[in-house]
Amino acid sequence: MKPLIRIVLSIAAIALLTSCAPAGVSSPLSDAQLEERAREFVGQLAAGQFKEARQDFDMTMNLALSQQKLEETWAALQDQAGTFEKQGEVRMESEPPYRIVFVTCRFGMGALDVRVVFNQKGKISGLFFQPAKDSSAMAPEYVAPAYADINTFQEEEVTVGSGEWQLPGTLTLPTGSGVYPAVVLVHGSGPNDRDETIGPNRVFKDLAWGLASRGIAVLRYEKRTREHSDQFTGEVLNNLTLKEEVMDDAQAAVTLLQARPEVDPSHIYIIGHSLGATVAPRIATQNDQIAGLVLLAGATRPIEDMMLEQSTYLANADGNIDKDEAKGLDDLQKMVEQVKALPDQEKIDPAEIILGAAPAYWLDLIAYNPVATAESLTLPMLILQGERDYQVTMTDFAAWKAALGAHENVTLKTYPALNHLFIAGQGPSLPAEYQILGHVDAAVIDDIAGWILR
Repeated sequence: MKPLIRIVLSIAAIALLTSCAPAGVSSPLSDAQLEERAREFVGQLAAGQFKEARQDFDMTMNLALSQQKLEETWAALQDQAGTFEKQGEVRMESEPPYRIVFVTCRFGMGALDVRVVFNQKGKISGLFFQPAKDSSAMAPEYVAPAYADINTFQEEEVTVGSGEWQLPGTLTLPTGSGVYPAVVLVHGSGPNDRDETIGPNRVFKDLAWGLASRGIAVLRYEKRTREHSDQFTGEVLNNLTLKEEVMDDAQAAVTLLQARPEVDPSHIYIIGHSLGATVAPRIATQNDQIAGLVLLAGATRPIEDMMLEQSTYLANADGNIDKDEAKGLDDLQKMVEQVKALPDQEKIDPAEIILGAAPAYWLDLIAYNPVATAESLTLPMLILQGERDYQVTMTDFAAWKAALGAHENVTLKTYPALNHLFIAGQGPSLPAEYQILGHVDAAVIDDIAGWILR
């Protein structure tokens, strides 16, 4: 079994980008033929037929992607997106002299578009993995939790921010003519949608419907790295930090709520999950209009260390770390050491990707101390943690408690049965658990609502 590397904090999309070499002129294949070839290529990847999958690579792709590298890329994709399940629709676009086939695929954690770039000879010149443009047909139907009363709220489509990074969002408003407290939901790592969909579970939709049923307005939106995934290449990707990935859009969401007549501008809260919880204190330092923070599974330790810890946990889930897993963990340890060495390096290649991110992203993370930042705040904070969470663990919660437990403005609570998604389960938590339909626990909804409405 290959080691599963669950990345808690990662960049926009899982992507392999190779330069598209100039193509010679030849009679082009038909769209139907290219679509069929793209489907066949994805099928070969899914079947582990990496030698066969490379047979139509052009020269640049052959040099960039050896058979071993292609296999490692596919394994890393499934580590983050879940196990490949099936192919869905295909669509074609043209960017002369290239034609691009998008094969929408269902993975365990959601839908991705496999973007296969063909040159004029019908050879594969580029390969990308990105969030699906339209994943609705691949997603299971949402089942409302028992605590959501659909007769007590309504939803409205809104736009968060403006200009090139504007984002589609959903504002869930309690029905009635009152002025309500409101929250902004800030995503975990990766290119999340507004519902923070993971498998059949929709963490943010549960929170939105549950809190709105209790008289709290909720704003959720597509994450920038999902909505604009095609822009995260080159300099944009090389310069990506927490500011661009998370913070700017959270601030824009607060601004939107402040302008809504249904919202009490003095009672706007940030609810962050995972990465969103880790970054929430930093968001608050830049906006004194935020009334309080709710941290759901916020990490306190270096992310690269947590990646290694998670991978070790998963590799050892069957009680045995085999030879392949041991090598994978050793390789991961070396990359962790690369990350830690960045601050002392005199020369850094800004385009080098280490553990899924460029140096600028890692240096920004290294410079940020979430616990120390939270200690400097006087606004109310509610820190919640699932005790079965293997991604952000009770070790992190202990650090929050040690630093903030005596602060009058901070409330801390744990839930014995809950995992990283704040969904109940039994026994050691594993990625397969995320594929079981569940809902954010009612106790979490009640605790957050009670704390905000206190």
